[in-house]
Amino acid sequence: MALILNIAPGTIGTHSIIVGDEHTAPRVGSGKIQVLATPVMINLFEAAALAACEHLLPEGHQSLGTHLDVSHVAATPVGMRATATAEVVSVEGRTIKFRLEARDERDVIGEGTHERVVVNVAKFDVRVQEKVALIKR
Repeated sequence: MALILNIAPGTIGTHSIIVGDEHTAPRVGSGKIQVLATPVMINLFEAAALAACEHLLPEGHQSLGTHLDVSHVAATPVGMRATATAEVVSVEGRTIKFRLEARDERDVIGEGTHERVVVNVAKFDVRVQEKVALIKR
């Protein structure tokens, strides 16, 4: 039986942080300037996508990020709020596609697209444990 997702295009999720030292490029190893690191902005995008869809998934299912295409176009200093928004643009089978935007208190700082695939957690865990078993050989 095919999985049917009840997630409408236009569904929006957001996630915000106040940029701290732990969110900066030097701290995460992605640069030397004390501003919001691109990997942290990507994490904000994924958290916003989760906020949009995870609560709408059938029991025993969750979504996993499979594709990101983003631009980081403006710096955000420590102490400023950064907010990511993910809007569902389509649902095709088990794949959810999002339009992304991140803003700080002054500018758009990033944008792009994101895809997540919905998996049955129990079945997914079996595949992961099979890989773990290969490591232990």
